[in-house]
Amino acid sequence: MPLTNLDDACALVVIDLQKGLLGLPTAHPFSEVVGRSAQLARAFRARSLPVVLVNVSGSAPGRTDAVRPNYAFPPDWTDLVPELERQPGDYTVTKQRWGAFLGTTLDEDLRKRDVTQIVLTGVATSIGVESTARSAYDLDYNVALVVDAMTDRDPDAHHYAVTKIFPRLGETATTDDVLKLLAERAAR
Repeated sequence: MPLTNLDDACALVVIDLQKGLLGLPTAHPFSEVVGRSAQLARAFRARSLPVVLVNVSGSAPGRTDAVRPNYAFPPDWTDLVPELERQPGDYTVTKQRWGAFLGTTLDEDLRKRDVTQIVLTGVATSIGVESTARSAYDLDYNVALVVDAMTDRDPDAHHYAVTKIFPRLGETATTDDVLKLLAERAAR
């Protein structure tokens, strides 16, 4: 379902746009996802709406068949990409799970700001973004997913999440759709 409305108390949540993930091959250019996310962050800040910048510093300890890296990450691996222009008023979440809610204070911090809707961008569409969207849905947030401001290493996983999963969790939009609704809000 296309995005119909931005709640008065909405927050932008940007997932895992960090230096350590810059060089990975993705379905859509990482630089475009970063550029669109940065554009949205500037627009949210200009309207005094919360911006949440999420990075990942590890993974859950559960057993899995997936091969886990057995090396130390470079010191700047978790650093957010500079294009996001992190501001003192931004909220930063460091997670060690796929989603940004579990094991962090994100829900508590959003509730303190009376946020009722999250607008999601970032990587990976089928992992960090989808997991965060599922938790937000379960926690009763209205969820908006900016599909041209996200990507995945697996094009099929990206497509499946965008076309099959996201319409069940919230509304989908493009960057331009969100910017238009923000401008309309400001004009009221």
